[in-house]
Amino acid sequence: MEKKTLKIAVPMAGLGTRMRPHTWSKPKPLVSLAGRTVLDYVLEQFQSVPKSMDVEYIFIIGPQGEQVKEYMETHHPDKKVHYVLQAEMRGQSDAIWQAREHLTGPMLMVFSDTLIETDFSFLENETADAVAWVKPVPDPRRFGVVEVNEQGRVTRLIEKPQDMKNNLVVVGSYYFRSAEQLLCAIEEQMKRQVMLKNEFFLADAVNILLERGAVMTTRKVEVWLDAGTPESVLEANRYLLEHGRDNCKEAACRPGVTIIPPVFIHPSAEIEASVIGPNVSIGPDCVLKQAIVSNSILEEGTTVEQMILERSLLGRYVQLRGQSVRLNLGDQSWAVS
Repeated sequence: MEKKTLKIAVPMAGLGTRMRPHTWSKPKPLVSLAGRTVLDYVLEQFQSVPKSMDVEYIFIIGPQGEQVKEYMETHHPDKKVHYVLQAEMRGQSDAIWQAREHLTGPMLMVFSDTLIETDFSFLENETADAVAWVKPVPDPRRFGVVEVNEQGRVTRLIEKPQDMKNNLVVVGSYYFRSAEQLLCAIEEQMKRQVMLKNEFFLADAVNILLERGAVMTTRKVEVWLDAGTPESVLEANRYLLEHGRDNCKEAACRPGVTIIPPVFIHPSAEIEASVIGPNVSIGPDCVLKQAIVSNSILEEGTTVEQMILERSLLGRYVQLRGQSVRLNLGDQSWAVS
């Protein structure tokens, strides 16, 4: 029996303005997180995709997309990936539309800065036309929500509702049994010019699908991590380190270093006379001397000396000496007191 191919579309062309200054020099999916990158954890989500399905990725990239290509070729050479350029930021539906030549049959669409814990194995026998992953939240007014009828079917998606009666927030992951049907709905959305702030939102295309009689169900998730702002990246880092992505045992063997779990310290990092943790990720070739660091991420090649650092996100090759601060610094920054 011939295997089905599941296409996984990941729009990542956005400029990542909420992650400045880090995204001046690298795309948002390559920001460090719990010893790896956000992109690594996005890909890890799909380990439960049924073995009966082949997987092809479609990455919709922007001006910094070459860095994503290089990273995938180095760290994930076994994965089949198509790259599509979204030259103009016209929204989620436009990103999918740009990738239309690669989208046939069943597909997933996931955001590149959203991580969920779910089991995709059910897709092997899924009969609904579409599935939206959702999470109940106390106040859904900042998000998009689904309206569900008594039979559990989605009747419409609502962006930023004014009230709180529908609290099932869409968490940035969708399944469509037919990519062709979704593309037809997007084409109709563009004909109607259904836009918000000059962008085509996927929720509007989904509503057109629902108008046409598509059956959409939901899957609830317990864990939904955002990696779209410095604060949320630090929170996601904390959660991942607390749930098995640390290497505290190895880190605790370093002489002259006090470890407060959980932490991830890359083996090539050089640390002397320092206190590290909790919730700290330290990348390759970092140098820390006489430092106290907590609730922070330090990317590759960063140096911190004689400092107390907390709730900070430091890019690659940052140099810091002699301060007690909270910082959000991009690549190749420096600060000396």
